[in-house]
Amino acid sequence: MAARKTPDQLRSARWFAPDDLRSFGHRSRMNQIGYDVAEFAGKPIIGILNTWSDFAQCHAHFKHRVEDVKRGVLQAGGFPVELPAISLSESTVKPTTMLYRNFLAMETEELIRSQPVDGVVLMGGCDKTTPGLILGATSAGVPAIFVPAGPQLRGNWHGKTLGSGSDAWKYWDERRAGNLSDKDWEEMQTGLNRSYGVCMTMGTASTMTGLADVLGMSLPGASSIPAPDSSHVRMCSAAGRRAVDMVWEDLTPTRIMTRGAFQNAINVAMAMGCSTNAVIHILAMARRAGHAIGLEDFDAASRKVPVIANIRPSGEKYLMEDFYYAGGLLGLMSRLTAHLDLGQVTASGKTWKEALDGATVYNDDVIRPLDNPIYKEGALALLKGNIAPDGCVIKPSACDPRFLKHKGKALVFDSYEDLKKNINREDLDVTQDTVLVLRNAGPQGGPGMPEWGMLPIPTKLVKLGVRDMVRLSDARMSGTSYGACILHVAPEAYVGGPLALVKTGDIIALDVEARTVNLEISDAEMEKRRAALRPPAPRYERGYGWMFSRHIKQANEGCDFDFLETAFGKPVPEPAIH
Repeated sequence: MAARKTPDQLRSARWFAPDDLRSFGHRSRMNQIGYDVAEFAGKPIIGILNTWSDFAQCHAHFKHRVEDVKRGVLQAGGFPVELPAISLSESTVKPTTMLYRNFLAMETEELIRSQPVDGVVLMGGCDKTTPGLILGATSAGVPAIFVPAGPQLRGNWHGKTLGSGSDAWKYWDERRAGNLSDKDWEEMQTGLNRSYGVCMTMGTASTMTGLADVLGMSLPGASSIPAPDSSHVRMCSAAGRRAVDMVWEDLTPTRIMTRGAFQNAINVAMAMGCSTNAVIHILAMARRAGHAIGLEDFDAASRKVPVIANIRPSGEKYLMEDFYYAGGLLGLMSRLTAHLDLGQVTASGKTWKEALDGATVYNDDVIRPLDNPIYKEGALALLKGNIAPDGCVIKPSACDPRFLKHKGKALVFDSYEDLKKNINREDLDVTQDTVLVLRNAGPQGGPGMPEWGMLPIPTKLVKLGVRDMVRLSDARMSGTSYGACILHVAPEAYVGGPLALVKTGDIIALDVEARTVNLEISDAEMEKRRAALRPPAPRYERGYGWMFSRHIKQANEGCDFDFLETAFGKPVPEPAIH
């Protein structure tokens, strides 16, 4: 363990300690707010990056939880300051929050770098806030601890337990099939999301808060606590206290997020039944931390770690509240010790070996034993082939097994607008064996790679009882969704990837066991089509979108900006104070 810092070594001392005119001005302005110098001088100043807003439904409680974090910081002898950051509400931000994940990462990094903070508490949970905050804090390099928003309570409708997202997709199909009345649909609307907190299915939010936990960036097990539970309040104050000690210990993100920590996260992701979005975010976070994690690391894990969390959408019955009562993340990890490096350190200052001491599982159906999984391999499979030379992803644990090996004729949609315009046509030439293809929906084509990858089943098939079919795109899909959806095709069609060359009627062959997906045309035909391809018009001519389109990387590399990755340059120096 490194020697503890002394007050004169605090980063904030550069702003407040010197006996000069500039520091006099800094202290005077703190006095202006109402703070006495004794309240902050010589103490770790903890920035609390709060992603609350009136549009951030999942973070509605952060207005109050930030006060709990502040209380903890004060209890430990630190000085808390709240720093509002952009709030990325998954349901309302358009065209997609993924367009702004890197915006939040940049804001996080620059908020930390430009202000006199010694450490930070990162308050997030809704899908992109977790990776966005951690990406920025990693690059900023100060001690950081993540406070997860926590999952919301179970949904309820007519005595049925509802899971956010998953059951919305399910019952929307029933409504389109004529099996659900308008009155039922309206009642379900008020029963689906009953409290603040993130989706209580194993969607992207619960996946990413769980993986931030496994990486060591939270207090161990914090991600499982339901948002309305009083334990969540206590966790917030404990995180505030711990943030102060992390400053004295100089326990920074890169000391916590080693390659071994990322390998732990990938293995746990497979056992959790994780969202497909985990791949993109973990790749980006690992590369920011300087580790060469790739798609092959996910696929290797998927071959050896089964899905044991029986949580929707991979499972059929349980939700995150049940997961917590069954032992939560710590219980799950206690069954995976053979697949984990327990020597990895966490934000608590303890190793996972210490953190898992006494952890157990209280319900063997919610968190299955390894010899009784809900799916024999990991949640995800990484595929390659002539249609996706740089890879793509499918979630076999949440799709109809009949489609794990499949051939079908392609039905191609060139845009989401094209899809919406035609998918409900009664004369659509489509069967359950057809492979629906959506392109120009990737990082640049979307723009921002929206969650359009769970293409709706054509209405004519829904009415016949069809609920799954193979779908392929360069888009993402909601982690709460399910089905035989092949996603993140790289390179994307918009930049000239082979997906741009597919024509309606072509045969597409999928083999999950072999990890392949191919367009069954000759190389000569492929080259002929490529020669005829014309580049699309630019999406943006100015602003953030202009910058995004010129620097965003492809899905297989994590969709970070090229100029933000650690490998592309030396750390940014501390600002001069004049």
